Amino acid sequence: MSLDPVRQTSLSDQVVERLRTEIVEGRWAVGERIPPEPELIASLGVARGTLREALRALQYSGMLDIRRGDGTFVSARSEVPGALARSGGSIAEVLEARAAIEPQLARLAAERADADDCARIEAALAHRTRITVTPPTPENASRWAAADAAFHEEVARAAHNTILFEIYAALLPRLRESVESSITRDGFTLDDPRGHEEVLDAIRRRDPKAAAASASANLAATERWDVTERWERTTH
Repeated sequence: MSLDPVRQTSLSDQVVERLRTEIVEGRWAVGERIPPEPELIASLGVARGTLREALRALQYSGMLDIRRGDGTFVSARSEVPGALARSGGSIAEVLEARAAIEPQLARLAAERADADDCARIEAALAHRTRITVTPPTPENASRWAAADAAFHEEVARAAHNTILFEIYAALLPRLRESVESSITRDGFTLDDPRGHEEVLDAIRRRDPKAAAASASANLAATERWDVTERWERTTH
């Protein structure tokens, strides 16, 4: 078997790696606008076309968001969100992934969370509690779903596992979409303590088993509803 010769890395690929390093290592935060093109061109010593090729590659990967007339912003710290967005996975598949990941994140948070982590989780839960969905307008549902996602994001952050956090954070936009569509359905409970107050309590007590069990219980009803809905869609 013969192998193709190793080719020298293109200049644009080198620029991609330089910019990617800035993002991954946190020097450019998510949501932050990166330096303008003239500044990047001067710093990197490359032509405008090479820089733009690199920026487009990072946009396709999901790490950058190029907004015409406004600049280029960091949208993710890894390629995971972009890969998930291109996967075309259904909400049902996203929920199955959530069920596989969320209990483990809760378990790790109970083992590793420090006082600052617990304070952030508590603040996110308090914010979620203050939001009402009465009347059940799309705007109210969106606000509540965002607050709910923020709570779960803080639990995931408290697990102190970078890889699991990046994967979970990439799922959050789809999870918000799922929650928004679920709020007005029969049987949906806004104040169910499972996965929320109980998880926070277990994390404070450093009880990994209880934290994982509570997270799993919170997901069970949603998972059953989604499987039922998916079955009905495919059989009618």
